Amino acid sequence: MRSRDVMEIARATRWRFWLAAAVVFLLLLWLLNNILLPFVVGIVVAYFLDPVVSRLERLGMSRTWATTAVTIVAALLAVGVAMAIMPPVFSQVQALIVNAPQYTVKLATRVMPLIEPVRERLDLPPLSLQEIQTEVSQRAGQVLALLGSIAGQVAQRGIALANLLSLLFLTPVVTFYLLRDWQRVVVSLDSALPLDHADTIRRLARESNAAIAGYLRGQALVCISLGAIYAIGLSLVGLQFGLVIGLIAGAISFIPFVGTFVGAVMALGMALVQFPPDWLGVAKVAAVFLFGQAMEGNVLSPKLVGDRVGLHPVWIMFALLAGGSLLGFVGVLIAVPVAAVIGVIVRHLLHRYRESAIYRGSGAA
Repeated sequence: MRSRDVMEIARATRWRFWLAAAVVFLLLLWLLNNILLPFVVGIVVAYFLDPVVSRLERLGMSRTWATTAVTIVAALLAVGVAMAIMPPVFSQVQALIVNAPQYTVKLATRVMPLIEPVRERLDLPPLSLQEIQTEVSQRAGQVLALLGSIAGQVAQRGIALANLLSLLFLTPVVTFYLLRDWQRVVVSLDSALPLDHADTIRRLARESNAAIAGYLRGQALVCISLGAIYAIGLSLVGLQFGLVIGLIAGAISFIPFVGTFVGAVMALGMALVQFPPDWLGVAKVAAVFLFGQAMEGNVLSPKLVGDRVGLHPVWIMFALLAGGSLLGFVGVLIAVPVAAVIGVIVRHLLHRYRESAIYRGSGAA
């Protein structure tokens, strides 16, 4: 058998091996989806905190002590923030759901004169405030019933309770061990790379890490900053439920354009219900979102995220929807990292394609 035939057989065998490994990995990911949440959250938190631990290690602390200190501080901060924010958030959410029909009728009363000419031109049926109030009351009741059923299932089903407890208690343990052994894990993975492709894989891994770190760490800080700006700003101008609306707008700001749009619609809708005939209050609410957008576009995103990410907003939205559809909340958590890695690999393959005879033609040098 010629050496070229041997090489072709070896290459085909390698492709079959990696394809089988990928299929097994995806199958395990799908089968174990219900128990992966604390581990995925632990990996995400460890990825965020690894630079802090590395910095402390460079300052002279051992890896174990640096990991212990960072884990304890992070856990205390998380508990403190949750205890400070969750009670008013829950009370505002409950009051918002209960009063939603009344607020909707007030908003419709103010908006209907503006949309009446459009409705008449399109020959649409007239709007009834009573029908709107009845529909919103039914929706609010459905939301409360859904929340009650979820709470009942969590209380009655041992599996759901076990998942919640594992998220609360197992995640810090996973985070600690991953932070402590992060460098060791990286070295182990590096030593297992195929020797003839190791340099290429390392380069792609560095590019993927730059994209993931630039987006995840930077965008998380952007979301926290915007949530604080919106929540504090809307509360200061006196908007009812300003804390909840601001936190929602900041929390979903990682989805391009969606966070700002949803937050602005909710805030301006509540402002139209609350403030008129004092239109200055509505203007103040709009000013809060204009200020937040100016800060995001000119300060937060350029400084914290930058242009290293290389992820198109449409690709990010598709990845989030696809991840959530396939694997639920776990899929949402891993959607952007997977999208970043796929983007790096696609750019590498396109570069290889443009250098190949398939693209350049058989006569090209």
